[in-house]
Amino acid sequence: MSWNDVIAEHNINTDVHGDMFVVDLYDVHTSIIEDLHRKGKKVICYFSAGTKEDWRNDAAKFPSDGLGVPNKDWPGETWVDIRNIHVRHIMRDRIAYAKSRLCDGVDPDNVDGYSQNQAGLHLTPDDQLDFNRYLATEAHGNGLAVGLKNDVSQLNDLVGDFDFAINESCMDFNECNRYKPFFDARKPVFHIQYVSSTTAGHQKQHEICSSSKRPHDMNTIIKHGTVNWKIAC
Repeated sequence: MSWNDVIAEHNINTDVHGDMFVVDLYDVHTSIIEDLHRKGKKVICYFSAGTKEDWRNDAAKFPSDGLGVPNKDWPGETWVDIRNIHVRHIMRDRIAYAKSRLCDGVDPDNVDGYSQNQAGLHLTPDDQLDFNRYLATEAHGNGLAVGLKNDVSQLNDLVGDFDFAINESCMDFNECNRYKPFFDARKPVFHIQYVSSTTAGHQKQHEICSSSKRPHDMNTIIKHGTVNWKIAC
C-alpha cells in the first residue's frame, strides 16, 4: 500500500500517489476527506494523545491536575497525565470526533510519555500500556483502525491491540528492525524518514531505500518538513 503523511500541510494535493493519507484531525477540511474518499483512498486522522496543544479548540478542557511538563520538542505542547480520567475522556471524544468526520482510522501521537520520564509525571511502562490499549479499544469501538505511533519499546506488548504502526526516523536510531512483531503478525509498518530538503531526498533515496537498517517489509516514504512532497521506497 502506498501512502502519504500530510498532517502539517493545509493545501493537500489529493492527487499525490497514495492509497492512504494521514491528515490532521482538526485542520483538514471536510472537502479534502470527501475528495480522498471519492478517489478510493483511506483517511487516517492524526491527533496528539499524550500532549495538550494550546491551539486546539478543546485545550481548555484539560484539568490542571492532568498536566505534566512542557514538551521540549514542540512549543505550545504540554505532556498530560494519561492516568487521569478527564484526560482519557478528552481522547475518547477526539476519537468519536474522528468517527463523525468519516475518518477510516486514527493516528494517536505522543504515546510514549513514560519513556525517560519525559512527561514529568513518573509514568510507568504499565501506565503507558494501559493508556495505549484504552485508545485502541475506543478506536475499535467506533469502527476505526488505529495505529501505534513510535513507542518502539512496547511493540511486542501492543502488536495485538493495534492494526498498524507508524514510525518516524527509526533509521536514525537503529530501531527499524525492532518492528519484527508487526511484520510477523502481517500488520503494516509505515515509516517516515525525514530529510533536510527535497534535493537531499532525491540524493539519498537509494541510500535510504537500500539500507540494511530498513527491513524490506517496511513501507517507507521520504519527507521534507511540511512540503507537500514525498518519495517512496
